Amino acid sequence: MPFPPKVRIVEVGPRDGLQNEKIAIPTGIKIQLIENLVDAGLTYIEAGSFVNPKWVPQMADSGEVFTGISRKPDVTYAALTPNLQGYERAIAVNANEVAIFAAASEAFSQKNINCSISESIQRFQTLIDAAKSQHIPVRGYISCVAGCPYSGAVDVHTVASIAKELLAMGCYEISLGDTIGVGTAGQIKNLIETLARDIPIEKIAAHMHDTYGQALANIYAALEMGVSVIDSSVAGLGGCPYAAGATGNVATEDVVYLLNGLGIEHGVNLEKLIHVGNTISIALNKSSNSRVAKAMSK
Repeated sequence: MPFPPKVRIVEVGPRDGLQNEKIAIPTGIKIQLIENLVDAGLTYIEAGSFVNPKWVPQMADSGEVFTGISRKPDVTYAALTPNLQGYERAIAVNANEVAIFAAASEAFSQKNINCSISESIQRFQTLIDAAKSQHIPVRGYISCVAGCPYSGAVDVHTVASIAKELLAMGCYEISLGDTIGVGTAGQIKNLIETLARDIPIEKIAAHMHDTYGQALANIYAALEMGVSVIDSSVAGLGGCPYAAGATGNVATEDVVYLLNGLGIEHGVNLEKLIHVGNTISIALNKSSNSRVAKAMSK
């Protein structure tokens, strides 16, 4: 299959990237990060999450972030919402899209949200019903698609079954998350091939963490399969508390550099993006995890 001519980049840095930072990040810095990302050409920003702040204190100010953004037309400002209460909070501050999440591992589901996979999916029905009535798009995440930190290998047919169920409930797209970054290109290709037997390829997105340094190879494999939506995090922000040495999401800068080399359209200005990544890294008192940013900033 030929590469897609255009890729939509889903920027998850302001949510997935920042949520594991231990030191409280000022709301103003989060708002500036989002506005800078939009200025660099990104049109889909996961701007926050409306989970219980007791569990994810870094996201406690997501409401203030959403109300403080200077919004631009044709940009999606999305929120992660675990339940109807979180959905209602997100809609109250004008999130124009929401995302829900399920795990492909029973052990991970129990450890992470204290219920089975099927129970977690059933909980989303009232949220999706509300979103349908208000014409709010719902995106679905599946975590641990390539491996679980508690139970090891994950069955591709389990992933496919969850994906089909989420789509049937009303999700418009399924993002396949290699949460602990253990996947390899062959494994990801096999996974997508399996899902594509029953699911249109345009409804599949790739969300790769780079713990084992395989994220770009896995994204390349997904592109080869025709996947045209890639999740990434500026400066490689993020990390997984369930995997020793996890380095978090693939860096958006590195994804853009890969797409440039393949001649795939994406709409992002790489130089501006590198500046955004370096700026937020300085604010967090750390170095950028983007190899492209490091190479081009010398």
